[in-house]
Amino acid sequence: MQLIFATNNPNKVKEIKKILPQNIDVKSLREAGIEIEIPEPHDSLKENASEKSRTIFNLMQQNCFSEDTGLIVDALKGAPGVKSARYAGEPANDENNIDKLLQNLSGEENRSARFKTIISLIWEEKEYWFEGVCEGRIIEKRIGDSGFGYDPVFIPEGSIKTFAQMDTEEKNLFSHRKKAMAKLLAFMEKITKE
Repeated sequence: MQLIFATNNPNKVKEIKKILPQNIDVKSLREAGIEIEIPEPHDSLKENASEKSRTIFNLMQQNCFSEDTGLIVDALKGAPGVKSARYAGEPANDENNIDKLLQNLSGEENRSARFKTIISLIWEEKEYWFEGVCEGRIIEKRIGDSGFGYDPVFIPEGSIKTFAQMDTEEKNLFSHRKKAMAKLLAFMEKITKE
């Protein structure tokens, strides 16, 4: 079974490939020979995920999925949210995004936050959505050098480590992306048995 993952982010591709079973062959845009950047113009994770998967389905007419993930920080009224990847502006840069986040949270006692992932799957021309959420908090300085994005400053609930201190297997015990993918997998197991 083959699925195109509508992303150019090698970190996301690596995470997803570790989650999926061997019988599902996931190809990134680059691996599928698709050299495009898909815009994320919408104000919701769901709409951005849908934009990416629909663009690829319309182009390739193949089963595909995409995801959009946001970091939602309570003290910042939900920011960076849908703008997480480009929080500090262009060019998109993890270091600058973290700097801006920590600056905006300076002196703030409430550091509760969550990652939310929405997956859009287009399977045999129909679209389905799956959501995963990971609750946690933002710490005051970076710790760890694994992962990507805001991983060095996010500690998930139930851990004392940041995501950037974890290997992929440990991160997947908490991961929002893993939770959303588990729902997608359960759905696919069901429909392929029918």
